[in-house]
Amino acid sequence: MSRTGAAQEAATWLGQLGLSDRTLSKLEELSHGNQQRVQLAASLVHRPKLAVLDEPFAGLDPIGVEAMADILRNLSASGMGVVFSSHQLDLVEDVCQDVVIIDHGQVVSAGRLEDLKSKSEHLHLEITIDGRDWKPDLEGVQVAGNARGDNRYLIDRDVNLLQLLEHVGKQGEVTKFSVEPPRLSDLFREAVQR
Repeated sequence: MSRTGAAQEAATWLGQLGLSDRTLSKLEELSHGNQQRVQLAASLVHRPKLAVLDEPFAGLDPIGVEAMADILRNLSASGMGVVFSSHQLDLVEDVCQDVVIIDHGQVVSAGRLEDLKSKSEHLHLEITIDGRDWKPDLEGVQVAGNARGDNRYLIDRDVNLLQLLEHVGKQGEVTKFSVEPPRLSDLFREAVQR
């Protein structure tokens, strides 16, 4: 690229990433999140056909995460291949169409996210009874391994939902009962615990 073309592209990307006011700043003067943004801008200046990014959301505040996710979606929609690694599975689920789950250097699951969800043996369940978490006491229902201990469970696909609702309804007023496909974090746990 010409120096002028590269400068124009850099200014465009810095603007899209919310860093127009920091164009003269040294990299080490920037926050970690802004350093991430600058690195992305630098990697996109030449408009590559493929972007390979390692943990692009690391260090970003919620506004930065949203901006980065929008940029990655737009790059993909424009025809650029975008591959990135991340441990922030909620973001991956929000941004990606295809995923690869790797455990100890081995691919343990891969494919379109929707296909992986539909092939899972489980569904994601949230139940609240009288405003408190439910303690599962039925076969085919397990706590969905999260650290917060909130009302998230995995249920086998063959669990009868009407019977389940009737069962938990006997324990108090059901204030939340939500069933949906498993989340990516659930799929990850399934894949690495096989």
